Amino acid sequence: MTEFHTHTIESAPEASRPTLEGAKKAYGAVPNLLGVMAEAPALLEAYVTVGKIFDKSSFTPTERQVVLITVSALNQCEYCVAAHSVIASMQKVSRDVVDAIREGRPIADPKLEALRAFAAAVVTHRGFVTDDQVQAFLAAGYGRAQVLEVILGVGMKTLSNYTNHIAGTELDSAFSGRAWKAPKAA
Repeated sequence: MTEFHTHTIESAPEASRPTLEGAKKAYGAVPNLLGVMAEAPALLEAYVTVGKIFDKSSFTPTERQVVLITVSALNQCEYCVAAHSVIASMQKVSRDVVDAIREGRPIADPKLEALRAFAAAVVTHRGFVTDDQVQAFLAAGYGRAQVLEVILGVGMKTLSNYTNHIAGTELDSAFSGRAWKAPKAA
């Protein structure tokens, strides 16, 4: 496997340093994912920017985490599932909701389950969802804009999931309490 360096603010390319400094100020440390992404300043900027934009979507913090954890679990990104499980806890997302996604089972809340199912359909069908899947999502109380906002969340997580797969990003100790192992493929 090709090794990728997890940059610090000091070792990162100059163009990545302001973003890493912002992360350190916000989180108290630079998450390993961002340290890896720093190798490509454009990727780092894209990921952080898309994340801020997704935070401005019409979804609640719980709904955003449902999308992000669902995408990460389906993409078998152990780093992102663990990280977002911790972030979800910090955002007061019900542990039952997070654990349902982590364990591959339906969420008890019907509206959140519709969101999980639609996000999963977008990922597994690479965007070629059926009209029935869109209609089920809309019938659960979501709108057309939210159909497209799911795609925004999928895009954001695809950037980080694929980065972690290629780089083998080491899980930060801050996320280790919610470590997750992807189920073995059948």
